[in-house]
Amino acid sequence: MSDQIFQAMRQSIIDGTPDKATELAREAVAIGLDPLEAVNLGFAAGIKFAGDQFGCGEMFLPDLLASAEAMKAAIKILEPEMLKRGSERETLGKIVLGTARGDIHDIGKNLVATILSASGFQIFDLGTSVTPEQFVAKAREVDADIVGISALLTTTMAGQKAVIDALDRSGLRPRVKAIIGGAAVTSKWAAEIGADGFSRNAIDALELARNLMGKGPASA
Repeated sequence: MSDQIFQAMRQSIIDGTPDKATELAREAVAIGLDPLEAVNLGFAAGIKFAGDQFGCGEMFLPDLLASAEAMKAAIKILEPEMLKRGSERETLGKIVLGTARGDIHDIGKNLVATILSASGFQIFDLGTSVTPEQFVAKAREVDADIVGISALLTTTMAGQKAVIDALDRSGLRPRVKAIIGGAAVTSKWAAEIGADGFSRNAIDALELARNLMGKGPASA
């Protein structure tokens, strides 16, 4: 039964059908399915497939945007339950998130924020096109453990380096870890700019954050 609903969730995102995604999200809540599993194994798998298809030219921008809208619809239903369950867990650490200066894409970042929050991290989301100074100020204000910088475009990836450089100059590192993510981000780029890690998707981001906090793999 679970496998069938996960597949249906994945397909609703690929098809870009918000009504269907909403219906499936409500069904998941009604039957007591773990909302984090619904996101990880169902909806997020669909948005990852859509992103991969877009990246190789098999899906066009309007289709990707439709998939994003379906994802948002599902998250809107599941998020209250995810956050409720997350609040019942121990706080694993404080994470400041944002997209690099000049980048206004936030689908991936928002998914990362939701999953990290639902898994027990305290999230401070600065939004899009965030300056290095804003990252540093927030990290200092909340005594952050991790700063996460997203960049979808190759033209804005330099902003990730600028944030890490600013964290270094501020003296917050190495206590504050810096992680990066985005469609074009690679391990080579992460190493080149001195990041403490990178993730390709929200699930990887959760594992990375847990490992950096010394919490080990996320439990199923």
